[in-house]
Amino acid sequence: MTIDTTIRPAESADLAAVRALLVETWHDTYDPLIGADKVREITDSWHSMENLTQQLSLPETAFLVAESEGHVIGHVFASAQKPPVLTIARLYVLPARQRQGIGKRLLDEVVGRYRGCTTVRLVVEEENVKGLAFYRREGFRSIGEAVVEGIKHLRMERPR
Repeated sequence: MTIDTTIRPAESADLAAVRALLVETWHDTYDPLIGADKVREITDSWHSMENLTQQLSLPETAFLVAESEGHVIGHVFASAQKPPVLTIARLYVLPARQRQGIGKRLLDEVVGRYRGCTTVRLVVEEENVKGLAFYRREGFRSIGEAVVEGIKHLRMERPR
């Protein structure tokens, strides 16, 4: 990872770049698994500018970006609304910038913000090989399954 990468809270001005990042990473990861049309449908719904704008100001959440040379290259959104559990709702890095430590930095930063949370949880699509490998390297273990938008996911957690 380049030295100039900064992890910081997102601002309203970042939301278009966050949306673009989410759309790009979703297509890169999920087109082969669920098809481009389903990816477009999900990102248009879940990652709409309206939803992102609302999430930016939710209480007990962290909406962070990784920025390098003025460009958003990563994003994490997490909720501590149900302590002692911190729920990672999204953690994405642009495909061209993956495997450079950016995802780990985002994860470490968001977990560090909620010292009162003793457990970190998330769900990941069971066929998302890159995502599963990352989370397993970071100490997450499977605790069950969930179906989201008709897609099978693994529920994972790790101690803080």
